Amino acid sequence: MSPAETAVAGALADADALAVPAAPARRMPRPRADALRNRERIVTAAREMFVEFGAQVPLDEIARRAGVGNATLYRNFPERADLVREVILSLTARITERAHEAAEEESDPFVALRRFTHAAADERVGALCPMLDGDFDKHHPDLLAERSRLEEAVQGLVDRAQAAGRMRTDVGVGDLMVAVSQLTRPLPGTACLNMDRFVHRHLQLFLDGLETPARSELPGSAATLETLRSETCAGR
Repeated sequence: MSPAETAVAGALADADALAVPAAPARRMPRPRADALRNRERIVTAAREMFVEFGAQVPLDEIARRAGVGNATLYRNFPERADLVREVILSLTARITERAHEAAEEESDPFVALRRFTHAAADERVGALCPMLDGDFDKHHPDLLAERSRLEEAVQGLVDRAQAAGRMRTDVGVGDLMVAVSQLTRPLPGTACLNMDRFVHRHLQLFLDGLETPARSELPGSAATLETLRSETCAGR
C-alpha cells in the first residue's frame, strides 16, 4: 500500500472510531389489551344510550353503563364530539360488514339485499341518524373513508340485484338508504326497543315493492348517493 493510501485508510478508521452510533428506532407502545377492551365497552355503551336517550345523554351515565370510571372515558374521548364520531364510525363499519356478509353468503342477489336491509335495521341506524346533526367534524377523513366503504358495499348489492333482473331499475341506492333510515327511526314518544316488530314488518313491505315485476310507475327519479351526499343524513 502506498503512503497516500495508508494515510487515507488511517483517516477512515479514525472517523469510524469517532462516529456516534445511530439511535435505535423508537417503537410506539401498543395499547394494552385491557385499555382496548375499555374503549370498546365505552363505545358500545354510548351507542346503546344514544339510541335510548339521544346524543346528549350524560357522559358519566355512559361510563357507568360501560363499567369504567369517568377518568377512563375522558382519557379515551376528551370531548363529546370525539365519542360521537367513534360511535358513528363503529356503526358504519358494522353495517358495511353486514353488507359484505350478505353478498358473500347469499346466492340470490335480492335475498342478499333483503338480508342486509333487515340487518341495518337491527343496528338502529335510524335512531342514531340524528347524531349527524351534532357539532362535530362531519368531513373528518375517517368518517369519509368509512362512508365510502359503506356506499360501495350497498351499491354493489343493488347493482347485482338489478343486473339479475330481481330488483326494479327505477330505484337507486339513495331510495334504499332513505327508507331504511326513516322506517327504523322510532316514533316520537315511543320506546325504540319496542319498535322491532313494526320496523321489520314495514321494511318487508317496502322490500316487496322493490322486487320485479314493478306494479306501478314511481313519481320522480331514482335517488342516488350523490343526491344524499348533499344532505347531512339520509332521511332528513
